[in-house]
Amino acid sequence: MIEQRGALYGVVLAGGTGTRLWPLSRAGHPKFLHPLTGTDASLLQATVDRLDELTDADRILVVTGVAHAAAVSRQLADVPEENVLVEPSPRDSCAAIALAAAVIARRDPEAIMGSFASDHLISDKAEFTEVIKRAMDGARQGLLMTLGITPTRPETGYGYLECGGAIGDGPVLAVEEFKEKPSYDVAESYVKSGNYLWNAGMFVWRVDVFLAELSRQQPQLAAGISRIAQAWDSPAREEVLGEVWPTLPRISVDYAVMEGAATVGRVGTVPGDFGWNDVGDFHTLGEVLASDQSGNVVVGHTGEDKPGVLLRETEGLVVVPTTGRLVAAMGVRDLVIVDTPDAVLVCPRDRAQEVKQLVDQLRDAGEISYI
Repeated sequence: MIEQRGALYGVVLAGGTGTRLWPLSRAGHPKFLHPLTGTDASLLQATVDRLDELTDADRILVVTGVAHAAAVSRQLADVPEENVLVEPSPRDSCAAIALAAAVIARRDPEAIMGSFASDHLISDKAEFTEVIKRAMDGARQGLLMTLGITPTRPETGYGYLECGGAIGDGPVLAVEEFKEKPSYDVAESYVKSGNYLWNAGMFVWRVDVFLAELSRQQPQLAAGISRIAQAWDSPAREEVLGEVWPTLPRISVDYAVMEGAATVGRVGTVPGDFGWNDVGDFHTLGEVLASDQSGNVVVGHTGEDKPGVLLRETEGLVVVPTTGRLVAAMGVRDLVIVDTPDAVLVCPRDRAQEVKQLVDQLRDAGEISYI
């Protein structure tokens, strides 16, 4: 375990609704609360579990919304209730991360903070742990560290980090620029060059360094967060939170802090190759979970064991049974089939990214109960 001085605090962001995993993921029960890991653990529980060699449960904080706070606390029985930070409304990742950083800084001004999404799958925990330790070395030098994933293919759905030379003697590379999601041709050129990593949206830094950079680039947001943090352990918390939170800019930490910090040489990265997947849709879920000999994946079950599912002459299906009733398919291939109590989804796997458009259509039609 790490020494207390400069100890790592793990911050898990449990927000968003995962609309590409509709109808399984809903506003009231989003994807991070579901067991999509190939085990009984939810994505949220798996995220916290993989930090156990880096920190203790009392140094893990979760930032989540009002609607999910009770479920988060239920799933994370070892995390102290006061470590579940509840944001009154979604303000994107910068406000959530800044709130956690400010709360941690009041407890431990020398702390190092790691920020992790609650809905990523990582298959190689040991390598993940080592990469975080390398990132902590960079953080101790005063760098804002981001975890870069070694690309395995030209991917248009991810942002990229343009890397420069090494900083110091270790594995830390300078991040020269954050690149938006590229076209396929541009992504292909990035991968071939060897100078680019996928931006995984995971960060490691000293809380004092991050808060100083936030003040430099986003003074309004920093001032608001400071007011909230000062009242956090007082009876005035709810009043100040209710007054200040809605005034905070709604902006991601990449735009708000990291891009500007990179242009002045304050961002570093360490390449990671630990089996990372962001479980963005049912197709990618089907790629990372165990399948049968025909490539069919039944979420929640492994191998040939498929209670509640009857498949005959099928290939490459992703089936998500949640109701207990029988889901049967015959003579079809490369489909997503999701059965929930009030909605059934059937679509080709290669159009799984478009499921979000169905949610938008339901919202536009006023069918809020389905989303």
